[in-house]
Amino acid sequence: MALTQHFDYLHVFAGMLVGVLVGLTGVGGGSLMTPLLVLLFGVSPQTAVGTDLLFAAMTKIVGSVVHGKRETVDWRIVRRMACGSVPAAIVTLGFLSWFGKVGNSTEHLIMVSLAVLLGITAVAVIGRKWLLRLARDIDPNQPRSQVLGSTILLGAAIGIAVSISSVGAGAIGMTVLLILYPKLPVARIVGSDIAHAVPLALIAGFGHWMIGDVDFALLGVLLIGSVPGVVIGSYLSSHASDRILQPLLACVLAVSSWQLFLKANAGEKRAPAPTTAQGVSIAGEAAAKQP
Repeated sequence: MALTQHFDYLHVFAGMLVGVLVGLTGVGGGSLMTPLLVLLFGVSPQTAVGTDLLFAAMTKIVGSVVHGKRETVDWRIVRRMACGSVPAAIVTLGFLSWFGKVGNSTEHLIMVSLAVLLGITAVAVIGRKWLLRLARDIDPNQPRSQVLGSTILLGAAIGIAVSISSVGAGAIGMTVLLILYPKLPVARIVGSDIAHAVPLALIAGFGHWMIGDVDFALLGVLLIGSVPGVVIGSYLSSHASDRILQPLLACVLAVSSWQLFLKANAGEKRAPAPTTAQGVSIAGEAAAKQP
């Protein structure tokens, strides 16, 4: 019954659109699906993040299997990033669980974090070629301990970002990895980033499920569209031009970031109103009861 309530062509089309873009660009669904759920479908930010985390995990499982068969996953990088991301995600989820019980400001925190991360992701997509040129100028003989520490720190940052807003494991993570490991083929970096995103998204999604922020009926409908969308996008990726795809994706992320900022600020301005009205109502009832 719940599945039929959520099932409509807009949800399926949104899942397919995100799946196609993920297959085309390699950027995670969190940068695209969460804003769509919040801005277009009116889903609460907490539920959108929790649902999207499991959505991203399930779609990237397919990508991980493909990359694993093609031996384009560097498990050394995956382990290093997981050493930072998994503990950071667990701590962040514990903080969100406690913070959500204090007041309604949790949703404002999630929306602001999501808007900031979307803006950073848009800049990373646009400046990826410049960052790659910068990577060539980095000393190739830099100490292994520095690369190791930077990779673990990157994993921790991604773990916090993904747990709060479901954004971070895509364009941001892959762009930094391209700088840290400039000699590795891009395919291995992409495969490693996707493989690392699967357990992280599963852990973060499970945590949001325990908090009560996952809509499984909505998740099922979105996957109906995203699974064929990922297949289509992966097939078209070899024929698409980066000169068209990257600016298009950056514009979508920038607009979503701006809209989420507006929505977060509007919600913050409206928050004191119910308290004031409630106070006036209570004061009025108290005055009416006085003889």
